Amino acid sequence: MSSRTRTRSGNPVATIIHVVADVMAFILGLWIVMYLLDANRGNDLVEFIHDAARWLAGWSHDLFTFDEAWARVVCGYGLAALVYLFIGHAIAGRLRRG
Repeated sequence: MSSRTRTRSGNPVATIIHVVADVMAFILGLWIVMYLLDANRGNDLVEFIHDAARWLAGWSHDLFTFDEAWARVVCGYGLAALVYLFIGHAIAGRLRRG
C-alpha cells in the first residue's frame, strides 16, 4: 500500500475535509479561468460556477481595489482559494496525525 493511500484512508473525516477544501478551491479557480477567458455569462454552467464562487469568496470579494477588473477577480477569488486550501489541508493533516 502506498503512503498516499495509507494516509488518505487513515481518517475519513480528514479525507472529507481535504476533498471539500479541494473542491472549493477548484470552483474558485474555475471561475477565475472562466472570467479571464470571457466565458458566456448567459450559460447556465458559467452562471452556476459564478454564483458558487461568489458565495465562497464572499469575504474576500472586492477586498482589493485594483483599477483592472481582472486583477480584482484573480486576487479576490484566488486569495479565497488559497485560504481554503491552506486551512482545509492543515485541519485534515492535524486530524490524520492526532
